[in-house]
Amino acid sequence: MTIHKEGYKTIFWTGLFTTIIVLLLQHYLSDNKTIADVISVFFLLIFVLIVSFFRNPNREIETKNENCIYAPADGKVVVIEKTQTNEFINEERIQVSIFMSPLNVHVNRYPISGIIKYFKHHCGNYYVAWHPKSSCENERTTIVLENENKKTILMRQIAGAMARRIVTYSKENEQVKQGEDLGFIKFGSRVDLFLPLDSKIKVSLNQKVKGNRTIIAEF
Repeated sequence: MTIHKEGYKTIFWTGLFTTIIVLLLQHYLSDNKTIADVISVFFLLIFVLIVSFFRNPNREIETKNENCIYAPADGKVVVIEKTQTNEFINEERIQVSIFMSPLNVHVNRYPISGIIKYFKHHCGNYYVAWHPKSSCENERTTIVLENENKKTILMRQIAGAMARRIVTYSKENEQVKQGEDLGFIKFGSRVDLFLPLDSKIKVSLNQKVKGNRTIIAEF
């Protein structure tokens, strides 16, 4: 288990702030140590939760398979349905959405190997992640991947009510490998996959999935 690089700065400043608060509490409330200790523990727990949020477990895909589409994130499957895509790909697709709570690992990973055919960041609203409009109206990124067999998937990182920053490393025409980090969403949200209609879905609604471990579908 390591800490993701996106958390270094946040953890440093949070740790510094927590240390100062605890020292001040212990100094100014020295006559009421119980209250000082209770408040100090509260701030320390918040610090531990923030450190935990940026954890980055080592999850190499043991057997890479071009026909398998792995989960790009940890979380719970909240949508499996047919829908019309209208960004870069204009056709009916199967949408599979994964909701990430603040307690989930928030590293996002490439579900397949291939070339990034399209990438765009959209500014937008901050509806809660399960809101029907969040997929098309929230702040989000759109990534289209094409594998060596010319199969494409469209993927979206979506900000939510708590998630106010999406980090994406993707660049158009870049060759990427299945399971590599593609980015990070800070403090909860969701990832949408839009798959070809002939994909064989391997998950069910409300199923908990893990990035680089759970197979979402097969081409």
